[in-house]
Order: sequence, then C-alpha cells, then structure tokens
Amino acid sequence: MEERIAQLRQLPFWDDLTTEQQEDIARGAAIQQFPAGSMVHSCGGECLGLFLVQKGRVRAYLLSEEGREVTLFQMGEGDVCTLSASCVMDPIAFDTQMTAQEDCRLLVVNSGVVRRIMEENIYARCFIYEMTTRRFTDVMQSMQQLLFLGVDQRLAVFLLRASEEAGSPEIKITHEQIAQQISSAREVVARMLKRFSNQGLVEVRRGSVRLLDKGGLEALTQ
Repeated sequence: MEERIAQLRQLPFWDDLTTEQQEDIARGAAIQQFPAGSMVHSCGGECLGLFLVQKGRVRAYLLSEEGREVTLFQMGEGDVCTLSASCVMDPIAFDTQMTAQEDCRLLVVNSGVVRRIMEENIYARCFIYEMTTRRFTDVMQSMQQLLFLGVDQRLAVFLLRASEEAGSPEIKITHEQIAQQISSAREVVARMLKRFSNQGLVEVRRGSVRLLDKGGLEALTQ
C-alpha cells in the first residue's frame, strides 16, 4: 500500500484529497503492463478508468469501420489520461482507441473510484475536466492538420516535433509508425520521405530518420 501511495503522489490533485480519499484511490489503483502494440483501451470495451503513464508511450486514435486510423494524440511518461475514464463523465460522449506504442507501465485507478472521487472532491473533479478539455484541444489540432495541411506539411511538423522530443536530429522510427502518427498510408510516407531525402532535408535509414535541414522543414510548415 505504501509503495502504491508513493506512486499515486504523482497525481496533481493528490494533496487536495482527504486521507480517506487517498486510501480509497490506493485500494482502487493497480499497476498494469502493456507490451508494445497491445490494446490499452477500446470503444465499447470495459471502462478502464484514469491512468498515469509511468513508462512508455500510448497512442490515442479513432478507427473507422473501414479500418482507417486517425491519430488524435500521444501520451508519454508522467502524462495522465482522463478520456479512458470518459464513462464516468456524463456530458462526455466521446471515446477513442488507445494502444501501447512501446512497452508500457500504467498506474490505473478504476472507474468506480474515479466516479466517487469526482463526486466528493471538487479539486479532483476540476482537474479531470481540465485534462479532458486539454485532450480535446489536442484532438482539434490533429483534426485541423488532417483537414487543412497536406501530407508533406504534416510529415514536416511531425519530424520536427519528434526530433525536439528526442533531443536529437535522429528519430528512431519506422515508416509504418510515421504513417500512424500523421494518419496517412505507409506507401505515401515512404514516397514523401524519399522526396525529402532528394531535397537534402532528411537522411532515411533503416528504422530511423535523421533531420539534415530543420530550416527547410520549418519552411514547409508555413
């Protein structure tokens, strides 16, 4: 229990909970492991609850009946996901698929506990709705890119952002993974990367992409 409480202290609203509420969350929390590529949360499935990413990355996306995926946002270490607990928020009628991009370790608070805490504690309730609003902002930004930017622009935006997050000009990623992130087809990504390579913007290697001309990529995003 003490170890679990120590992990739960990472939740931003933890210090605003009563002792009883903290103990309630601790009893309803558990560490769950998800190997890369596995489903974390799906539409129509059991309501997962709120989770904190302790290790790895999780991708949230929409899946059409035809099997087309549209990436909405990603979550990394330290991020809290509230949309996976949307079943306890009555005004929210929005659901997503979520998969582990890497081997993940998540600290999950089950939905029943989340509902009780939201009803009892205004700080927790405000945080959860605030985080949900932020995720909707991420969703809107993703949809704006998909609707109003060409594939070359979306690819340039993604490469620049991924390089910044990695702290390196070289990004360890496959064509398939890039295609998932920018909601395009693998063949289109391969063709666009070849064009970028011919223009001297990037160097494409097996399983990685190295940025050679960030200024040129930034010009494409304008």
